[in-house]
Amino acid sequence: MKPRLQTSLGQHLVLTPQLRQALHLLQLPAVELEAEISAAVESNPLLDWADDTPPLSAEGKPDGRADGEGHEPAQANGEDWEPREDGWRDGGFEYAGGGRGGHGEDDDSDPASRMVQAETLRGHLAWQLHLSHLSPRDRRIGEALIDAIEDDGYLRVPFSEIAAALDPEPAPGDDEILAVLRQIQRMDPVGVGARDLAECLWIQLDTLSADTPGRALALTLATTLIDRLPRLGARGVCELLGCSAEESDTALQLLRSLDPRPGSQVGEVPSDNYVVPDCVIVRRNGVWQAMLATNSLPRLTIHQAYERMIQTTAGDDAGYLKGRLQEARWLLKNLEARGETLLKVVRCLIRQQSGFLEFGARALRPLTLREVAAEIGLHESTVSRAVARKYVHTPRGTLALRDFFASGIDTDGGGEASSVAIQQMIRSLIEAEDPRKPLSDARLAESLKASGVPVARRTVAKYREAMHIAASHERIRMN
Repeated sequence: MKPRLQTSLGQHLVLTPQLRQALHLLQLPAVELEAEISAAVESNPLLDWADDTPPLSAEGKPDGRADGEGHEPAQANGEDWEPREDGWRDGGFEYAGGGRGGHGEDDDSDPASRMVQAETLRGHLAWQLHLSHLSPRDRRIGEALIDAIEDDGYLRVPFSEIAAALDPEPAPGDDEILAVLRQIQRMDPVGVGARDLAECLWIQLDTLSADTPGRALALTLATTLIDRLPRLGARGVCELLGCSAEESDTALQLLRSLDPRPGSQVGEVPSDNYVVPDCVIVRRNGVWQAMLATNSLPRLTIHQAYERMIQTTAGDDAGYLKGRLQEARWLLKNLEARGETLLKVVRCLIRQQSGFLEFGARALRPLTLREVAAEIGLHESTVSRAVARKYVHTPRGTLALRDFFASGIDTDGGGEASSVAIQQMIRSLIEAEDPRKPLSDARLAESLKASGVPVARRTVAKYREAMHIAASHERIRMN
């Protein structure tokens, strides 16, 4: 065989610093994004606030001082607040996303409606499980597994205890439990439900493209040498596995980019106790439109003086400034990508759930993360990151993006009714009942069936309990 050169075309995913930053920014809600931007401006001299943006205080709010020209910063109000169609200003990488004030009188009159609710890891996983295409039996196994997952994302309970906590007949075997666990491990955050560090890293690597540089060697290191890596180092890996220094460095860099505690990505409560919508949905000329809220988050730009200085500086100073300039451009580009992704998701939700916006929860149709991901051409985990802890201001108030999703039940008419719509129907039936003769779960199930929604009594009881409505014998009122 003779050595020869050849070229080939292919696509592969490289977990570069830019990509990691893009994923990180996407999953941040508006309040935490403000803090991230403020920290970036403080640490990078090539980033600067736009001229009409006041600096932020330590709490991430305008500090009220006059700007450089002696003008007081403008205060947003409901009259002059006008969201921009795409959330981005002309002229370079100038960011104008998010929004704090001017969200309508309904929010101001009911501040409690904008209180942030802490999202737990189990709640985040249960929401995804509820939207998955699993059988009722597998869903019950999934619920037991999620209950056993610890806050750092690891499952340290043996399968025998999971099986003992279930009530299906026949009892699930280890293979059946493992099959459901594999589904959970690929939910967001990827790697949650792993039983040890090696499995956690292997799951994250397995979701990457097969031709990702360093993936094959990283899989070997994660599954066979993870406990010895700190002692081996890059040189020890080369000697033990017979790979080159470049291959070893690439694999180790890929491993370092993974999250050894995926559960810690979910569950943090923002320091600001109020919801700050990332997007706004309005109705203009009978058409629902989505846009990024733009009235108060600081706008960023490249510091022109430092950028010009690069042309006249040499040596280490020039290298430092060029590096920070590249970082600044990455941040601005990733902020733009975050806004574009959010708009794609929200506009898809409008198309799918216009009835929900028009008529409320009764008109919420079944919708899953997979359906949205397929429609807009993104990965399911990307949609999950875009939706998590994000809020949108609508004429119906400020809503969580996850409120637009619901699982479904087949109806007699050949369509589907969402679980949220069914809960609303149950609530309406209970509100209209005779307080002396409250409707039992069986009677509620009969009423729903008569309306074309066949639901089992057990399902009615589950939905009723989820709405914190007491059983019929506890709802009796004689006066």
